[in-house]
Amino acid sequence: MVEVEKETAKVPRALLVGEPGNDLQELKGLAFTLGIDVVQRLTLTRMEVQPAYGMGKGKAQEISDLAREIQADCIIFDFNLEPRKQRNWEELSGISCFDRQEVIIRIFAQRAQTREAMLQVELARLSYSLPRLSHINKEFARQRGGAFGTKGSGETQLELDQRKIRERIGVLKRELAEIELNRKTQRKLRDKVFSCALVGYTNAGKSSLLNALTDSDAFVENKLFATLDPLTRKLPLNESAGVLITDTVGFISNIPHHLINAFKSTLEEAADADLLLIVLDSSDKEAEFQYKTVCDVLEDIGADKSPRIILLNKIDKAEEDENKTLQTLRHKFPDAILVSAKEKNGFDELKQRIYEILYGEIANYIIPVERADLITELRKAGCIQKEEWLDDGVHIAARTTGRLLELIKDYR
Repeated sequence: MVEVEKETAKVPRALLVGEPGNDLQELKGLAFTLGIDVVQRLTLTRMEVQPAYGMGKGKAQEISDLAREIQADCIIFDFNLEPRKQRNWEELSGISCFDRQEVIIRIFAQRAQTREAMLQVELARLSYSLPRLSHINKEFARQRGGAFGTKGSGETQLELDQRKIRERIGVLKRELAEIELNRKTQRKLRDKVFSCALVGYTNAGKSSLLNALTDSDAFVENKLFATLDPLTRKLPLNESAGVLITDTVGFISNIPHHLINAFKSTLEEAADADLLLIVLDSSDKEAEFQYKTVCDVLEDIGADKSPRIILLNKIDKAEEDENKTLQTLRHKFPDAILVSAKEKNGFDELKQRIYEILYGEIANYIIPVERADLITELRKAGCIQKEEWLDDGVHIAARTTGRLLELIKDYR
């Protein structure tokens, strides 16, 4: 009997093209996450402002010939590729050509699990593809059918499809607005509990930290954008106090505006948090650059003024590699906390720092016995450090901020 070998799916091969000084390492990681095999990386020596290809015709032909020589199935550019240039590149090379924006959108489409994430990804994809419709189909000049004299000026197929996409975008925005309203209602229900948001570059180890801190089971994978949907769990700080901690979608440099707009409601988890926990991969030599990217995105969503703690994660990996990145980061961020999600190092220090920031400094109060309701509130919130009942009232040492501080400030 002859055994027939199963035909395995062909892995797409790509040629990466980047601007001068770009080693294309990040784009390579994005392509790997998407399931594309990077055959070769090409960094340009200079960029020319040319309307047809974004570079000279001779250089464009050279890149096209290289793609055919290495049998690449696509060319991925690490810079923005306008619709007209994309059409020109595909006509010249005969293969698919796209930029990092499309790579990221495709990754998000693969990773989306919840209805909200799927709607957000679809909105981003449609917003991105709207001006690129004509490069998808060459027959968009056809007009609608109908009897002579009943069509008027008519609509081209391109105009029809553009109108359908705009209508669908409107529907998606309305559905996402409803979901956002429900999310705001949920936030109001938990307003009395402090919240923290884990933010950072994609693959910095945020989900692993959430799992280690709260004994949860968030999906973890050593790939970019392993998770898209925010996951919230409670983190106990001591016997009575705790905070809600949320794992948010990872950031990346040059994140497409389509995605920032589409994932606005998800990113608001970071904007509305009482405290930001910025996670940096201490073993990554690009950690300082990634920190700047995170700060830029936080500024875009209006969360740049929020209190923050910097966490240097993966210290076990950094120490194993014996690189100087960790030393450099410790010098640049002297107040940062060194943590390891794998070995659960630094967690006690982190919890104490969160407690001190969110619950304020210790102050002494004398609360009248008849205001025992305030004492109950303080106990529920885990603010009381010391409590003593005396003749002139209840002597309390407590950490208080926000609403509780307003209630008891007159008894200080």
